[in-house]
Amino acid sequence: MKRWHLREPGLWPAAIAVGAAALGWPASLAAGPVSGIVRTETRPGVVPAAVVVYAEPLEGPAPRRPGRFTLTQRHKTFIPHVLAVPVGSTVTFPNEDVIFHNVFSLSGPEPFDLGLYRAGASRARTFTLPGAYRVFCNIHPQMTALIVVAPTPYVAVAGPDGRYVLDLPPGRYRLTVLSARASPVTTELQSAAGASEAPPLTLDESQWMAVPHKNKFGREYPAAAYKPVGPSDR
Repeated sequence: MKRWHLREPGLWPAAIAVGAAALGWPASLAAGPVSGIVRTETRPGVVPAAVVVYAEPLEGPAPRRPGRFTLTQRHKTFIPHVLAVPVGSTVTFPNEDVIFHNVFSLSGPEPFDLGLYRAGASRARTFTLPGAYRVFCNIHPQMTALIVVAPTPYVAVAGPDGRYVLDLPPGRYRLTVLSARASPVTTELQSAAGASEAPPLTLDESQWMAVPHKNKFGREYPAAAYKPVGPSDR
């Protein structure tokens, strides 16, 4: 594992820290954005998957800041396709189609099954343990999503170009990056007050192959389940 120190652009971060201390502000108020980029290696012609980034403090427990998030079902699609949330957060799953859906996940430390529910209805799930949850619909195999429940509130989904920003209080952190098609990659870094830049990291998705998943009973989906989205589904 490599140890990195983030680069401070000039002397103004130190001035911010001194000013915060003089005013009696918590050190976290002197924190600035930590930006970085994740490069993804893929086979030719394959678009990289969305990347999740999170930072865990190494000098004490991570604060708990659960929130409420939404993973919408619309046109036989989960929106967004990748969701990153702090541990303890609640995710709602509204059905905005005119058909039934059955959201489930057999992965992660707490697999779940929200059961069958109709258009306009919504179900919710609180994630009490960190992990990566691959989410599907038991009726429509084309519906897939990834929920990453991070053990820290410092979590984000990188942009299409792999760039991300985390607002980190000063201290040492373990930085983790992952996607639905690549194993996690970690490094350590030191965050200081003010804007900083993290070292680039690389995910390897070159060995990923699309494989049809099974339904919640471990069986193949019927052929009719793969029909395209039609006007009656909207």
